[in-house]
Amino acid sequence: MTTWEYATVPLLIHATKQILDTWGEDGWELVQIVPGPSADNVVAYLKRPKEQS
Repeated sequence: MTTWEYATVPLLIHATKQILDTWGEDGWELVQIVPGPSADNVVAYLKRPKEQS
């Protein structure tokens, strides 16, 4: 069974692609984007499989 770890990341509208590309290179998959606390920000929810120890 796959277990997951999650992250919430604030995204700046003018740098969304760069931020998501950086997290994607580390193995994170975008699950959802929701409105943030201000009109200039949104929050991304990401997940990736946990490494088995």
